[in-house]
Amino acid sequence: MAGRLSVNPLVHLDVFGSLMVLIAGFGYAKPVPVNPRNFRHPRADAFVAAAGPLMNLLLGLGGGALIHLFHFNGWLYWEGFPLMKLLTFFILINFNLCLFNLIPLGPLDGSYVLSGFLNRELKWKYEEWNARFGYHALLGLVLVSVALPGFSFFGWISQISRGMLRLLIS
Repeated sequence: MAGRLSVNPLVHLDVFGSLMVLIAGFGYAKPVPVNPRNFRHPRADAFVAAAGPLMNLLLGLGGGALIHLFHFNGWLYWEGFPLMKLLTFFILINFNLCLFNLIPLGPLDGSYVLSGFLNRELKWKYEEWNARFGYHALLGLVLVSVALPGFSFFGWISQISRGMLRLLIS
C-alpha cells in the first residue's frame, strides 16, 4: 500500500509538488501505485484512471445541483452572493481538472484511459511513445501555452468548462 492507506493527508504530499504550489500556483501529490496485473479484466486500468476525472465531473455537477437548489428555493440570488460565486468557482475548477486530466499525455490519467481502449499493438506503440515523450510533450504544451498568448491550450480548456457551466446552470 506504500504507506498511504491513511486518513492523514500528510502521507500523500510530495515535497516537490508542494513547492510547485508556492512557485507556480499549482502542484501535485504522490501518485497512487496501481498494479494492473491485479485486475481480472485487461481494460480495468482504464476505468481506474478515469475515476479521477469522473469524480471531478461529478463534483462539478453536484455544485450545479446546489446552485439550482438554492436558486429554485429562492434562498439567494445570483449576482453578488458569495456562496454562488464560490460554487461557480468550484464547478469551473472541477470541470477544468476533469478536462485537463483527460489529455492523453503521460503522466495524466487520459494516457491510461486511452491506452486501455487501444488494441494490443497500438497500445504497445502508444505506451512506448508516451513513456519516452509524453511528459516532454505535456511540458512543451504547458510552456507553449504560457509563452504564446495566441496559443492558450488552458484557455481552450477554460472555454469548454465555461460552456459546460452555462449548460449546467441554464
